Amino acid sequence: MKYQERKAEDNVSTVMQFVLLGFSDLPQFQGLLFVVFSIMYMIILIGNSLIIIITRLDVALQKPMYFFLANFSLLEICYVSITLPRILVDLWTQDRSISMLDCATQMCFCLMLGATECFLLAVMAYDRYVAICNPLHYPLLMNHKMCIHLTVGSWVSGIPVELGQTWKIFSLHFCNCNQINHFFCDIPPVLKLACGDTSVHEVTVYVVTILFVAVPFVLILASYSKIIFTILRLPTARGRAKVFSTCSSHLLVVLLFFGSGAITYLRPKSSHSAGMDKLLSLFYTTVTPMFNPMIYSLRNKDVIAALRKLLLKK
Repeated sequence: MKYQERKAEDNVSTVMQFVLLGFSDLPQFQGLLFVVFSIMYMIILIGNSLIIIITRLDVALQKPMYFFLANFSLLEICYVSITLPRILVDLWTQDRSISMLDCATQMCFCLMLGATECFLLAVMAYDRYVAICNPLHYPLLMNHKMCIHLTVGSWVSGIPVELGQTWKIFSLHFCNCNQINHFFCDIPPVLKLACGDTSVHEVTVYVVTILFVAVPFVLILASYSKIIFTILRLPTARGRAKVFSTCSSHLLVVLLFFGSGAITYLRPKSSHSAGMDKLLSLFYTTVTPMFNPMIYSLRNKDVIAALRKLLLKK
């Protein structure tokens, strides 16, 4: 495929435009993939928008737990909107070229929102920990001001680091090949195209991943170990089942997101394959956001009641 390039001082061609190969290895399924991804995008938009609407309108859902859930749904809409529309355009037009600036912008927003999701999931786990393990102090500890601070902190904490990481990656020279064997500009496939030694950048990726993925995950595990210990001490089986039902949805989302994300970024470079990278990326960028509204609504009686009330009004 053709690509734009400029001549560097040492006479080596440097890539100025990339080509996202995406699912070009499945030419006979382009139309079907367009329909499938369109349906998935609509489900994600509708499902997460409904969560946001009902948590804002229903008085019974004016609690910290649902405030964080509404932010999480907004985050999922933003997250998938960085990758899915681009996939749909590529499938429709078959023009997979993307400028270096657009590629860097897409990567930067994916990384920032991914970091936000890690922190927000940790905040939601802490909220459940306080509610279950310290119920008498819950209104004091999780007041509206604290909820705002925790939410804003989750949204902005990753911005400076991920901006720096994106700048560092795109300050590399990309030569000879401009074909990114992926459906969006993710770190592993982009680094594969860089000229020269990228070991320092790979170490940086590991460090940032540990900071933004491993640390929140450990905090989540700590919160849930305390929660499980508290649940097991409850006197009745009915009480244990009721409390656990409020946490199981969040725990399932945590396992789906962190599991696929950690495997993608913490695997050794030698074990990366284009097919596996695409599958794992699809899982945490598209499949998980699609199932999140279903997981939270189907396993939460308050959300189901609020949704039924909203639909009956209409």
